[in-house]
Amino acid sequence: MFADVVARFPDRVAVTADDRELTYQELDHRAEAVARRLREAGAGAGSLVALLVPRTSALAVGLLGILKSGAAYVPVDPGCPQERIAWTLEDSGAAQVVTTTELAETLGDLSVDVVVLDDARAEPEPPAQPEPPTGAAGQRDLAYVIYTSGSTGVPKGVEVEHRGVVRLFDVTRDRFGFDEHDVWTLFHSASFDFSVWEFWGALLFGGRLVIVSQESARSPEALRELLRAQRVTVLNQTPSAFARLAAVDAAAERPLTALRVVVFGGERLEPAALRGWFDRHGDTRPRLVNMYGITEATVHASYRPVTAEDVAATGASPIGVPLADLGFHALDERGRPVPDGTAGELYLSGAGLARGYLGRPELNKERFVELPGPDGAMLRCYRTGDRVVALGDGGYGYLGRVDDQMKIRGYRIEPGEIEAVLVQHAQVSAAVAVAHDYGAGDLRIVAYVASATPADVLAPRLGERAAAVLPPHMRPSAYVVLPALPLTLNGKVDKARLPEPTAEAALAPIAVDPDGTGGLTGTEERIALIWQTVLELPEVGRDTDFFDLGGTSLSLLRMFGQVNEEFGTDLDITVLIEGATVEALARQIDAARSSTAPTA
Repeated sequence: MFADVVARFPDRVAVTADDRELTYQELDHRAEAVARRLREAGAGAGSLVALLVPRTSALAVGLLGILKSGAAYVPVDPGCPQERIAWTLEDSGAAQVVTTTELAETLGDLSVDVVVLDDARAEPEPPAQPEPPTGAAGQRDLAYVIYTSGSTGVPKGVEVEHRGVVRLFDVTRDRFGFDEHDVWTLFHSASFDFSVWEFWGALLFGGRLVIVSQESARSPEALRELLRAQRVTVLNQTPSAFARLAAVDAAAERPLTALRVVVFGGERLEPAALRGWFDRHGDTRPRLVNMYGITEATVHASYRPVTAEDVAATGASPIGVPLADLGFHALDERGRPVPDGTAGELYLSGAGLARGYLGRPELNKERFVELPGPDGAMLRCYRTGDRVVALGDGGYGYLGRVDDQMKIRGYRIEPGEIEAVLVQHAQVSAAVAVAHDYGAGDLRIVAYVASATPADVLAPRLGERAAAVLPPHMRPSAYVVLPALPLTLNGKVDKARLPEPTAEAALAPIAVDPDGTGGLTGTEERIALIWQTVLELPEVGRDTDFFDLGGTSLSLLRMFGQVNEEFGTDLDITVLIEGATVEALARQIDAARSSTAPTA
């Protein structure tokens, strides 16, 4: 298919990168030179070749060169630790690696054949006309193996065939109208499957691919200027990355006039977070589309335009309808279909499913399963581990991961429900809710939000919002306000890098009256210090309810035990039935101590 595009548009610019531009003919010829060297080294259909290349034009040359040789590529991000790179090469069994001179030095003494892209042999003079394809790969051969995180801590390689990628663009072509006039960004790492959509969305239609440097990918300001200067028409983003871009766009003077479509993927989208964007741009130019997807189903599996009306909705994140050649099946824990409106685990069937996991037969049996279809025939399905619900509009809503569910005090809680409420606030661009163990099994919900609003102002407002919408067991106990949420290399929220909710960083879900923290009695001051320790808050007020400060039933018991120990009392928590405040508890403590005091 790429060869056909080269024949149609030999002189059009195919790739723009910081180091150079390449026409389709130049790109094709350089890639063919790489393919020849790989075939000489023994690569071909059925073999795997690692791709370790920075975000330059060499990335496109190397990727295409591997595919032209007939082999499948195994992308390895240069930003990965050396140990991870070595592990990936060993696990995949790649006998060759396509890289650059600089990166080749990091490979050490690994037993692989190295094809260096900046070797003069990789860049001969282009021929007068496009070269015919010489690769031996067919539609059922592997195109790539991309490694994803494993629940056991060991990454797993997902095997995707050529036909999986081709049908992705066949079934989405009419929905987007991609053509040779489009300009796409390659924003994501080649080791993240979103890049497959970006790369071929441009190069299978004669468009131009703008490779975003690592520096520009990390800077929303630089990215926005790149979009404007290069007149990008198709942008693909995770919601977390787009939140940063949208914040910069809000202060920009020159509009992004060329941008016609933004595709979201990779993580849960909260439409409420798009309110400011819709206020500035509307919802028709650019068009915003949410596409649920996973690597095991070849990038995208659903389609849902997002409109300005969606910002008022809460609950499930709308992911729309499955692509035409895929089936969605929402099943309960026993593998039975759930009724519409009831949450279930999503199983996928259809042409987009991957071949399986490389060298993981037991995992393949567990995740790629057969289920009875509507006609009685068995369907090959992939068990996603995602929770969805069929909505009244005929599409689906995404609730979160089955294994992301929090269970707190017996309640099963979907963090996505909480996050959807928080991003409704106009000053919040992104939010994530996690369970934090405060010790002795005292699990509480901590909300991390991205905002420029001062924390002491924003946290109480969010607490009020949560109290108005969410049941008590779903309300965050503390809020940590950050300028931006940390992201992984793939643009998703990096929960491992969220700061600890210390007393200095986390704020209570309500404002503490400054007048209520001074002039405490001796008893009240001692109780307040215990509350600050148990709740990990910098201050508490005399008349503030313990639960309004983020306390839980378990932390209440811990607090009460410490208070009784501090004052030598034996009070029961039922004394606070009328209200759990410092003032009320101090009154009970003083009364108990006076009743047991010795008389003259």
